[in-house]
Amino acid sequence: MNNNYKFSLDKSSKKYPCPACGRKTFVLYINNETGNPLHDTVGMCDRANNCAHHYPPKQYFSDNNIHFDKKKEYTLYQKPIHKPKPQPSYIDENVFKQSLQGYENNNLIQYLYNNYCVEDVNDAISRYFIGTSKHWNGAIIFWQIDIEGKIRAGKIMLYDITTGKRIKKPYNKIQWVHEILKLPKPTQCFFGEHLLRGNNKPIAIVESEKTAIIASIYAPKFIWLASGGSKGLNIEKCQCLHGRNVVLYPDAGMFQEWSEKAKELSKTCKITVFDWIEKNATERHCLKIHRNRLEF
Repeated sequence: MNNNYKFSLDKSSKKYPCPACGRKTFVLYINNETGNPLHDTVGMCDRANNCAHHYPPKQYFSDNNIHFDKKKEYTLYQKPIHKPKPQPSYIDENVFKQSLQGYENNNLIQYLYNNYCVEDVNDAISRYFIGTSKHWNGAIIFWQIDIEGKIRAGKIMLYDITTGKRIKKPYNKIQWVHEILKLPKPTQCFFGEHLLRGNNKPIAIVESEKTAIIASIYAPKFIWLASGGSKGLNIEKCQCLHGRNVVLYPDAGMFQEWSEKAKELSKTCKITVFDWIEKNATERHCLKIHRNRLEF
């Protein structure tokens, strides 16, 4: 035991399911005086090259507003409950294939046709497997297909055919294909994740699916992924990025938060956060990203 610290990682062979990757590779921090674990979430995954999830005691005390006293004997440990990791619920391939048509009734696709080269738009439609939905007249489906080619989720949204902007009223609620089919809540992945398989290009991640599609036209030397929102960048979703070169393009106002997230992901991939959108925060500028600016 290390007497210089109140807690240290358990040196025995005991390991538990990791909160991040689900593997039984999680080593708990224990009280060096009592030998008892601090808490079932406080520890480190020993898959250093694949997961590297680490939740130290200091962070646990900070997150729970607990004043740390080295002389106090903490008895916060809860016996781990070994819950099986929920399995993703996939979309039937026939449902997926039926959506890959009707682009004349797809507002966003028509907007793209009116503002970009038709061949480039057709290429983007094929690469990202963009779908059309009848849920709302003119709606698009952004399919989330994982690196193994399995269809994780379908995100239905509606855009204005003239401006290309999202129509929020009365359609301010995003509709999921899972909800329509009455399936369990989807386990999401990156929009465009399927493009990673067998492709060694550097990766660029934005928040919006529409931005990823348009950026892929301007700068095809990158694989453009979308997190699906500012909160969509998490450790579990980023496991597919292991060992890759990644640059993040957060939306205006999210640079600081994504920079903090990048620190967590730095053990998984080589990651950089780009602040160009933060400094040029208008939609017109964001959609006219010059390919010479898109460098690591």
